Amino acid sequence: MSVLRPQKKKPERSRRKFLAVAAVAGGSVALTSCGNTDDTPVPTGANMRPYGERAPQEKIRRTIRELTASPGTGSSRTPLQDLYGIITPSALHYERHHAGVPAIDPATHTLLIHGLVDKPLVFTLDDIRRFPATSRITFLECGGNSVGEQGGKFPETVQGSHGLLSGAQWTGVPLATVLREVGLKPEAKWMLAEGADACRMARSIPIEKALDPEVLLAYGQNGEALRPENGYPLRLIIPGWEGNTNVKWLRRLHLTDQPAMSSKETGYYTELRPDGKAEMFTFVMEARSVITRPSGGQKLTSHGFHEIVGLAWTGRGKIRQVEVSVDNGKTWAEAELQEPVLPKALTAFRFPWRWNGEETVIQCRCTDETGYLQPTREELIAVRGLYSGYHYNGLRPWRIHATGEVQSA
Repeated sequence: MSVLRPQKKKPERSRRKFLAVAAVAGGSVALTSCGNTDDTPVPTGANMRPYGERAPQEKIRRTIRELTASPGTGSSRTPLQDLYGIITPSALHYERHHAGVPAIDPATHTLLIHGLVDKPLVFTLDDIRRFPATSRITFLECGGNSVGEQGGKFPETVQGSHGLLSGAQWTGVPLATVLREVGLKPEAKWMLAEGADACRMARSIPIEKALDPEVLLAYGQNGEALRPENGYPLRLIIPGWEGNTNVKWLRRLHLTDQPAMSSKETGYYTELRPDGKAEMFTFVMEARSVITRPSGGQKLTSHGFHEIVGLAWTGRGKIRQVEVSVDNGKTWAEAELQEPVLPKALTAFRFPWRWNGEETVIQCRCTDETGYLQPTREELIAVRGLYSGYHYNGLRPWRIHATGEVQSA
């Protein structure tokens, strides 16, 4: 005698999944149970896009300052307080333009190397890309970053005070490799790098630095081609040196026996001393740090634990130490450096802190591997006076009010 067993029903969930797949195949809007562990319908996600975009809720923007010296002159500042890590997205990298952004066809763009060389040559971009390439993470900082702070003008946000600073990975050919192709005459002591923008932006570089293996003829940034605003299709990258020596839209390298004394190295980017003399060719960006959170324009919404985070950098190598004060400089404690800690790159740091709700001033200072300690504003004024604005690297305090609001101190 046989026993009749009831037929098992197929799970309703499997039926829904089948219908969802069938609907997608037919081009209809569907519901899918992919990864869903209950019976709640899950809407199908958006279609894929050929070029990725940020979530619409992430409204991060650079601030732009137009100048009137000539059309296209101005700068845009990186929103450091809104970013994470040490790499700045290419679209948020700071910019400084002296005559707008040229539209350059990479198929016709060339680099001329001439002057005190054995064999003057013209290189196409294809020629340059045939050389062995390398990549390097480094910061770029405009020599005019925080230009007004030595004289007493303090922007209210990190973006306003430090936004002419970014970090990126650059890809290209070591300049020394290409210079070997033309051969340098013994009397070649300087190199004038010139861009293809309307003002023919140009800077003189000592030949010893031009031959440094870390200096690049860069055509890539953060894994893709340079953006037009950042020098497409070719720019000079000199890690640790002031921003405008990293000439964009590079078109010419002229080897000479002396500096060219161009307008951007005589009338600008110099340091005026109290005796009226100006110091020139101060290329290296000295050690500096800033707290990005909490910082000006932000607000602490509760008492208790908060992590103080920020960035430190130096043009002389690696950051060795960052210290934080939460009592207006009375005491200092060491912050944790986040890996990777790379030479001439941004270094992220963090410091645990419990806020008791009282008004206070927080600030940071850094020391690089040469032993150089970031100075206070007062120490800088004692040496430079009040009228030198370039290459400012003083401490930047933030005042936290009892309401939790954070302002420049």
